[in-house]
Amino acid sequence: MDTEARTAGEGSLPPRRDGGRGWTRRRFVGAVAGTAAVVAVPSPAAPPADTQTPKSEPDAAPPPRKPSGPRPLYVGTYTSVDGGGTGIGLASYDPESGRITGAGTLTGVPDPSYLAVHPDGRTLYAVDERQDGGVTAVRLADRRILGTRSTGGAAPCHLSVHPTGRWLLSANYGSGSVAVHPIDASGALGERTDLVTHGSPPPGPGQQGPHAHQIVTSPDGGHVLAVDLGTDTVYSYRLDRTKGTLTEVSRAQTRPGAGPRHLTFHPGGRYAYLANELDDTVAVCGYDPRSGRLRVGDPQPTGSEGGTNYPAQIVVAANGRYAFLANRGHNSLARYAVEAGGARLRLLGTVPVGGDFPRQIACAPDGRLLFAANQRSGTVTVFRVDPDSGELRPAGEPFASPVAVCALPL
Repeated sequence: MDTEARTAGEGSLPPRRDGGRGWTRRRFVGAVAGTAAVVAVPSPAAPPADTQTPKSEPDAAPPPRKPSGPRPLYVGTYTSVDGGGTGIGLASYDPESGRITGAGTLTGVPDPSYLAVHPDGRTLYAVDERQDGGVTAVRLADRRILGTRSTGGAAPCHLSVHPTGRWLLSANYGSGSVAVHPIDASGALGERTDLVTHGSPPPGPGQQGPHAHQIVTSPDGGHVLAVDLGTDTVYSYRLDRTKGTLTEVSRAQTRPGAGPRHLTFHPGGRYAYLANELDDTVAVCGYDPRSGRLRVGDPQPTGSEGGTNYPAQIVVAANGRYAFLANRGHNSLARYAVEAGGARLRLLGTVPVGGDFPRQIACAPDGRLLFAANQRSGTVTVFRVDPDSGELRPAGEPFASPVAVCALPL
């Protein structure tokens, strides 16, 4: 059953129905214009006594088996901008050489700027980043569109599938809200079960309202975290896995004007790394799986050397030893050594991304390749990842794809 919007942090105040203004700055920012550093994070906050204890903390993931033969690659774009694509780009990549080969386009999905796949690998999900936002499901076996559901907000820019495979989570940048949709056995989406708007704290410097930029589940599966660039806050929610509703349990604020954009967890589950778009920093965060509390550490450099730069996305190698950050403006990938079990990041330096304005990065499932979607140059570049040193080396030639803003290797 579709529910009305709820406003986080406002108690019994009436639901907020936002008009969705303010989303164009984010959408079109891509169309306009290494010294070692170590930062440790404060210890995670102690949980309240009545908090349930989740399953045991996960260890770093074991190395995946090497794939053989070409693997699928999906590319997100904007379809309503000059020079944009016509749908979801279809391609394959060679896991040995990194070479990408195009295979056409899946049309019928408007402005599919971010993509995610179901844990069983059978269904692809895309945001429809438009004023009347939506999320679309695509069956991969025959590339049939299974339907689109409204997110209840404006300009959804991120989505993820809960590890159970039963819920799709999405973030509406324009209206500063997060939504939940059920996923049925076929992979199709049901009517929205919840919508929460970030009504407090007040917007940060230069912001007119909340701007939810990401929603992701913690590695233990116990909590859902939403990163809001407009309020300089990361919200922690508990997801009711029966009803598909969100209950806020904690919030963590960055320094004013940081503009947090993207959060990624260390495989150990006790630490996370936050990319701050507006003040050009990253931060190490302590995370308590029992309470869902996040503690944001001190800001540290991105390797941009003080030039105009907007950090986009940060990812962690499967072995948990290195992290990589996409720098838009500096047009580089920053490399960090992960130390002290995840509690510290040490900047090792940067490498040129080989494109213009890397909007998003992703590692192949086996961890040996890293893909960068470069919005302004309309390319996807590929790098080999050395698991022992964390070095990045170009692999293959840049793959041309109109306004490439998301690359999803399977």
